[in-house]
Amino acid sequence: MTIPIAPRIGALVLATTAFYGYVGQMVPQSEVQPPPTEIVIPADLTTAQMVTVGREIMDTKGLCFTCHTIGRTGALRFPDLAGVAARAPQRVPGLNDVEYFAQSMYEPDSYVVEGFNPGMPVINRPPIGLTDQEILCVMAYLQSLGGTPTVTLQTSHRYYAAPAAPGAAPAEPGAAPPPGAPPDQKPEPGEALPLTAPPAQTPAPGTQPVVPGGAPAPPAQR
Repeated sequence: MTIPIAPRIGALVLATTAFYGYVGQMVPQSEVQPPPTEIVIPADLTTAQMVTVGREIMDTKGLCFTCHTIGRTGALRFPDLAGVAARAPQRVPGLNDVEYFAQSMYEPDSYVVEGFNPGMPVINRPPIGLTDQEILCVMAYLQSLGGTPTVTLQTSHRYYAAPAAPGAAPAEPGAAPPPGAPPDQKPEPGEALPLTAPPAQTPAPGTQPVVPGGAPAPPAQR
């Protein structure tokens, strides 16, 4: 018996839909939530605290686990992050873990892990828009996944120059050196200034110059 063309097409459509529905269920899915309000990053945050804040950012504002996973295998949308701290220094020649993590978030299409497609958004721009300090916290958390976190709020990289540590007094531009000090050298606290010779004096008309350490010469006879 020959099956009419219309039922055959319908069966093909149903089978195709079921197949792609099954594949879609294998890919990790997360409900996308609107970004929360700005996360306050205290200036005295320690590295251990940054790890905790970094995980919170990835769970909420960063939306990182919409695509990334930790400890999952199989059909993945983006690379799994388990052990990423150990792999990071080996991904791109010339980049250590900090620079690699920074590049992955500020320029995600500069390097794409083999077997995956580009598509990760630039993290410091809308719609996510993490601040530089929030990104440092995320980097600290990523370092904890198979490594030892070393990032602080004073960590700099090619995309961000961290400000000086609190309490550091920068030198005032254009400040003159103390009297007697060489142009590029300043005396240490408690160090005596080097002795300098007094400026040369021009003798008055009718007088003889004074020899250093000697008595004044008598006036010239006319």
